[in-house]
Amino acid sequence: MSATTYGSYLRVPELLDLQTPLSDGPEHDELLFIVIHQTYELWFKQVLHETTALQRALEAGDLWRSLGLLDRIRTILKTLVSQVDILETMTPLQFNSFRARLDSSSGFQSAQFRELEAVLGRRDPAVLAQFEPGSPDRGKVERAMSRRPLWGSVLAFLAGRSVNLPHEIVEHPASVAYEAHDGVRAALARVYREQADMALLLEKLVDIDEGMQEWRYRHVKMVERTIGTKQGTGGSSGVGYLASTLFRPLFPDLWHVRNDF
Repeated sequence: MSATTYGSYLRVPELLDLQTPLSDGPEHDELLFIVIHQTYELWFKQVLHETTALQRALEAGDLWRSLGLLDRIRTILKTLVSQVDILETMTPLQFNSFRARLDSSSGFQSAQFRELEAVLGRRDPAVLAQFEPGSPDRGKVERAMSRRPLWGSVLAFLAGRSVNLPHEIVEHPASVAYEAHDGVRAALARVYREQADMALLLEKLVDIDEGMQEWRYRHVKMVERTIGTKQGTGGSSGVGYLASTLFRPLFPDLWHVRNDF
């Protein structure tokens, strides 16, 4: 049996064989475009891995492990944002040199990002239209939409710490989108005032919320900088749709409660 090496453990030869530009030549910048987006998919995979562990920790009442996982997720989100800086070194003309080769492909078809949105609470059946009925990708997104989202696990954690939450919120159906609730807001205000350790947890959730909004903003501006307001690849509406996703908090109660201090 041969010894495990750096290349065999990480499967480097296979990994480096996955970048296959389609443009003639190929165009110099297509490799960068592929590497960046493949890297995004790897980070999405890692964030999904971390959020699964985070939900388990929250539901087990493990505050300190939850705090560590939230720190890691926030750091990954910062990395996602910083990758936009690299992509923006590509000019609009350089992108257009191979854009036609993308055909019907679009970032809207990223099943992992749609799954992550669902884990973070999004419940929008319209996104399923991007995936073939019965396909593995569609199945992953559907299952994520039917499971308890991250905020549901946070509420379960708070309830387990004897925070008085409205009964209808604790029993909120996982498949139904959550909406801000005055009763939850009042409970959060008490947590902030009386329980410093759990207030720290809530602030780290705000970090995650803000990090996702920051990544969306940088993504919108990158697309606008590259293709203006033209229709996106795959027939998407491009900047118009992306801009509509801005400033939609994942955890609205955590923002509303700031008006109470």
